[in-house]
Amino acid sequence: MIPGAFAYHRPKTVSEAAALLATLGEDARALAGGHSLIPMMKLRMALPQHLVDLGGIIDLKGVRHDGDRIIIGAMTTQTELIASDLLAAQIPILREAALLIADPQVRSCGTLGGNVANGDPGNDMPAVMLTLGASYDVIGAAGQRSIAARDFYQGAYFTALEAGELLTQITIPIPADGHGYAYEKLKRKIGDYATAAAAVVLTMQDGRVATCAIGLTNVGETALLAGAAAEITLGTSLDDATLARAANAAEAITSPATDGRGSAAYRTKMAGEMVKRALRRAATRI
Repeated sequence: MIPGAFAYHRPKTVSEAAALLATLGEDARALAGGHSLIPMMKLRMALPQHLVDLGGIIDLKGVRHDGDRIIIGAMTTQTELIASDLLAAQIPILREAALLIADPQVRSCGTLGGNVANGDPGNDMPAVMLTLGASYDVIGAAGQRSIAARDFYQGAYFTALEAGELLTQITIPIPADGHGYAYEKLKRKIGDYATAAAAVVLTMQDGRVATCAIGLTNVGETALLAGAAAEITLGTSLDDATLARAANAAEAITSPATDGRGSAAYRTKMAGEMVKRALRRAATRI
């Protein structure tokens, strides 16, 4: 449980961090809250030769309104997301999901950027970002680029982030006024990863679903966007038959592993159950 030797760097600016990561390449890892990376280093599952600690870069923190979008700095902590009045008013599912991550001690250090960038299928925020249609702004030796969250996750711990690139901020389109939302997470105990979880953002008109997006957590190698399940709900009143069909469609795209949280079959059924619960609760919030 002791990590290998590494050199420690603590840049003060985004450009300094980006230059370090670009120069050091695959031998370096960016350090945010450290709750995923440090345990992996202790288990020798990750052996970076250089750690670039982003904790001293003020420009990577904060939540701001920019037209029809909200922009969140990558080093903004889960606690800061929970405390944000702007997010509570405009994108409340972020607060709901953040409150279900680990415990207060972890949330005080864990960052949104770290949660979405390392490709851990058990992390909660990637599915929420898929549901919200978010994008990730990154900087590297080739300059800056934006990657849609829906194109970012390619496998367990494998993302579209290239070696030497740094995630700087997350951009989220503001959902429609009066939208419904819910993040339903089944877990064994406080602080645990999800056995299965579902995020829903929807709008309704005259009692029927007008728009809907559904994301799934920890029931595949990556967070999943359940597009077919969401499409089934359109134009319906979310009656029991529709909820069952949507749950079945969501279950069909999952491929969870059998582990200490349950068998693959159990976790698949729980994914469908979380979808039903999230749809019902989202509709009550409109």
